Amino acid sequence: MGRRILIINGHPDASPGRLCSALADAYAEGARAGGHLLRRLDVAELNLPLIRSRAEFEGKVIPPAAADAQAAITWAEHIVIILPLWLGGAPALLKGFFEQVFRYGFALPAGGKKLGGLLKGRSAHLVITMGMPAVAYRVVFGAAGVKAIERGVLWLSGISPIRRTLLGMVEENPGHHQAWLTRMRRLGKAAA
Repeated sequence: MGRRILIINGHPDASPGRLCSALADAYAEGARAGGHLLRRLDVAELNLPLIRSRAEFEGKVIPPAAADAQAAITWAEHIVIILPLWLGGAPALLKGFFEQVFRYGFALPAGGKKLGGLLKGRSAHLVITMGMPAVAYRVVFGAAGVKAIERGVLWLSGISPIRRTLLGMVEENPGHHQAWLTRMRRLGKAAA
């Protein structure tokens, strides 16, 4: 029996022509070929309002789309999050998704009084597309936006290990897209 994999397409544009959508499709294709079970969330298609207060973040009532996402994360053994880098970090829609879904009582202990995430036993892989060279993002900028997701969302929630794949110069190197899609199929098949 394969692993239970949740693919989250974090691009705020749901167009199937987007590279993030193609990467998610390729990962799913490989995972199916590897005998894994799949679920997929496309953040652009979810109806999630922004959280505007601590009371809303700590509230017991959450939007149905957030509850569905929590159920998918609970089901998953491995979570793949594919996103574009915008202004050095996650797009606002994906950040809003994280705030709605990774709440106290689900991902973090209630009240935020102690460390120790509630989502232990899951692994994650972040796949980030960007316009700049990936090495420049790592060396010059320290991959700060990615680290915020890795440490401030996933690791804090108990998810480990966390891998990352940075794909740079995506607009300037469309010739690399096929190689990246092949790589995603291979990662999907291995549930990596």
